[in-house]
Amino acid sequence: MTEDPRVHAFRDDALGDLDATGVAARIAIGDVSAREVVQAAIERAETVQDQLNGIEVRDFERALRLASAPRGGVFSGVPTIVKDNVDVAGLPTGQGSSAFTPAPARRDSDFVTQFQSTGAVSIGKSRLPEFGFSAATEYADADPVRNPWNPEYSPGASSGGSAALVASGVLPFAHANDGGGSIRIPSAACGLVGLKPTRGRTVADAADKTMPVRLVTQGVVTRSVRDTARFFAAAENYYRNPKLPPIRLVERPGSTRLRIGVIVDSVAGVPTDDETRKSVHATAELLAGLGHHVEDAALPVGQWFKHDFELYWGFLAFAISTGGKRMFGPTFDRTKTDNLTRGLDALYRKHMVETPRMLYRLQRTQRTYSQMFQKYDVVLSPVLAHTTPKLGYLSPAQDFETLFPRLATYAAFTPLNNVSGGPAISLPLHQTSTGLPLASHFSADLGDERTLLELAFELEEARPWRRIQDQP
Repeated sequence: MTEDPRVHAFRDDALGDLDATGVAARIAIGDVSAREVVQAAIERAETVQDQLNGIEVRDFERALRLASAPRGGVFSGVPTIVKDNVDVAGLPTGQGSSAFTPAPARRDSDFVTQFQSTGAVSIGKSRLPEFGFSAATEYADADPVRNPWNPEYSPGASSGGSAALVASGVLPFAHANDGGGSIRIPSAACGLVGLKPTRGRTVADAADKTMPVRLVTQGVVTRSVRDTARFFAAAENYYRNPKLPPIRLVERPGSTRLRIGVIVDSVAGVPTDDETRKSVHATAELLAGLGHHVEDAALPVGQWFKHDFELYWGFLAFAISTGGKRMFGPTFDRTKTDNLTRGLDALYRKHMVETPRMLYRLQRTQRTYSQMFQKYDVVLSPVLAHTTPKLGYLSPAQDFETLFPRLATYAAFTPLNNVSGGPAISLPLHQTSTGLPLASHFSADLGDERTLLELAFELEEARPWRRIQDQP
């Protein structure tokens, strides 16, 4: 009999096997206290940290103090964690990098304030790859974050630490952000729900606002659709962008039958692998069986998009390499960045003259993207071009010339939503032949998260996803 590789912390304690909504309800009626559930999360974290390595900074003592008198909110007293690329007062923000020594942040970032308005209690900060540039949470000089479904595999990235902690049962939900797929990719790898919201839906952190193309949006990774829906309703109560239609609280499937376009291959020029392709077709059949109109759709962008996004990726690394001392302090040393950051920087320097044309075309992508939704309500695709790789395949310890083509091919679907600003959700509807989660990706027009959440509720009911704690 093959040994079960799964690593999880689910047990009969104050957290049980509940999602964030369930934990909040138990606290609200007095079945358990906030301090009890935070203590349970800390104990679970200590149980699996050596195996999964998802935590970067422990903030356990403050978490227990806050849990003694939690602020109100939809997730009042529920334990969570913040990704280590946004500021939490009193904690360092390391950005997953060894290139500088971070000082404790003076104040909470703007989004962290919004996140804390839900009433959740953070137990620390979760790990990410250097500056969030990779789709695997691996390092040139440190142990990787591991996938709880099988620790030999990647948990995705860049919110890989958060995803590993939620999937393994340490926390019901966690902060994540997405600049090229960094909510959706780890959700896909770890069997979670991951909604990248429309650009401007949540409060932008200061660094996000400085980008000529604003790729990054803030959000969460969860184990249930209702947790994702409740988080965004709560975030909207704190701040609602008047330029976007409200989401409001979504609690059930929608009744409207949708026009759904299906895209199976990306702009990368490499066909999607067979197992992922079959999973997309299976999702399409499920949707058709539920009464939705499903048909093949064409990619809204061509090969130029891949080239331009890769150049912009390089531009971000160039900005860090040249402005690191201003951004991160006097200890920043560009020579200590990893092979991916240095390679991206070199790629941009080689093609720097193309910057105006690249920015012009990327900034026009929103219009091209939205044109798809004149014909379709939702577009279905893979999250990733192939199934989750083993650790090492995307390691920044290898040469950039080997790593970057692998990375660009693997994460070829998700960047379109970051450049265009459109929302998208990853749902773990299938599993691979090796027992890992295998997700489907759903995109909608800007501002239409509500349709995605209604569809997600319907699919969760029609095909409940496998739980890591279930018997094999």
